[in-house]
Amino acid sequence: MMQSIQYSEFDDIRYMREAMKQANYAFEEDEVPVGAVVVCRNRIISRAYNQTEKLTDATAHAEMLAITAAANFLGTKYLSECCIYVTLEPCSMCASALNWSQIGRIVFGAADNKKGYSLISNELLHPKTICVGGILKEEATELLHRFFRKLRD
Repeated sequence: MMQSIQYSEFDDIRYMREAMKQANYAFEEDEVPVGAVVVCRNRIISRAYNQTEKLTDATAHAEMLAITAAANFLGTKYLSECCIYVTLEPCSMCASALNWSQIGRIVFGAADNKKGYSLISNELLHPKTICVGGILKEEATELLHRFFRKLRD
């Protein structure tokens, strides 16, 4: 049974800063700078960043790696008591994986106006999942812009 997950705005900012650290690792490794952390009972249980280039795996998004690590840590495929903080709105693949894991809460930074799940349907998420967007949006957006400027130069 899914329990209510309570976080304050302070918690959201604090944990999103941790996700931003992961996004910066991705930036330093020439990966699209997206980072994620999964929190359970006020403890970070997994950290990840995009590694599609490093692993030559199109599915190695920060969320996918964070989900796997969190499930391994907890010994269960369901993350209903967890919250994932991710610097960019999940794509449809990641939203579907978050649905299958029954994540309790999703907090993201920047909206993804090209591939974000909300462009397709909010129905991609589990019906009980709570979603909050826009936490540290400016920082997340600026890092993405810096990355794509660097690619063009």
